[in-house]
Amino acid sequence: MTEPLVIREVLFPTDFSDASQPACATAVDLVRHFGARLHLLHVVPPVTDPTTAPAEIRALTAGLPPGLSVVTAITSGLPARQIVEYARRNAIDVVVIGTHGRTGVSRALLGSVAEAVVRRAPCRVLTVPAGLAAVPAAHAPSADGGETTACLVCGARTHEELVCEACRAKIRGEALGRKMRDERAGR
Repeated sequence: MTEPLVIREVLFPTDFSDASQPACATAVDLVRHFGARLHLLHVVPPVTDPTTAPAEIRALTAGLPPGLSVVTAITSGLPARQIVEYARRNAIDVVVIGTHGRTGVSRALLGSVAEAVVRRAPCRVLTVPAGLAAVPAAHAPSADGGETTACLVCGARTHEELVCEACRAKIRGEALGRKMRDERAGR
């Protein structure tokens, strides 16, 4: 039998993007539920002007519900490495990190901070998709009486479909691009 889950320290690394907002809400919910302390961390990537980070982290902190125990930190370096090091140094129990949902070429070029944190973190990591906030419920009745569901790719509401039309078009486009590259390479 395992011991009950105890969470005292929750780390929410943020880049201040809209994609990180659902992760912030999830981190706050965890902190409230467990009576934990929230660590807000912003990592300034190399060759980036850090001057706006203090103001942005103060604004984020000011927007949190009152009564939370909050620690803020700003570091610089490679984001995934700095997040993992912070978690290790501060005995973090869970990292709550947002995902941008990039796929294909953009993911290959930009990488995935969330994926690297999941692979290297010394604790549990909860990834929260950017589209989560747009979906109030997995299944909900629509105005015309039919059911709406959440798109499996982006989380947007769809009418009785597993994948929304926008994601379906993107998937088709990536597949077509891959096929064309493969055909050119075979010539």
